[in-house]
Amino acid sequence: MIDTRQEIGIHVSMPVSYEQAIERAIAALKQEGFGVLTEIDVQTTLKQKLGVDFMRYVILGACNPSLAHRALSADLDVGLLLPCNVVIYEIGANESMVALVDPLSMLGVLASPALEPVAGQARERLERVAQVLRG
Repeated sequence: MIDTRQEIGIHVSMPVSYEQAIERAIAALKQEGFGVLTEIDVQTTLKQKLGVDFMRYVILGACNPSLAHRALSADLDVGLLLPCNVVIYEIGANESMVALVDPLSMLGVLASPALEPVAGQARERLERVAQVLRG
């Protein structure tokens, strides 16, 4: 079978606990000017809403206000793609995955050349976050 799925994120496997991965990801995002606007505990939500068990998994909605302002000023529909999502999930006892959205790949759904420089800057910052997490 051929995998035709587009890569939409930057993935970093970390040899740390789930809790440590969340802490490090939030700290690295902060260094690049991102704040966490939302935090969705998927495991708890699915248990409460559906009564099903799911792995430890969190979705962080990260936002860099200056980049968000520039993007929204270029195209109001970009708000459908904001904030930049970061997911963290537990792979094993002391192994976690952090995946950061690739803003450039997300632009495929919007035909707006004015957004490319902003998405490029966001991607550069998120790549630096990934570098910090890789150690």
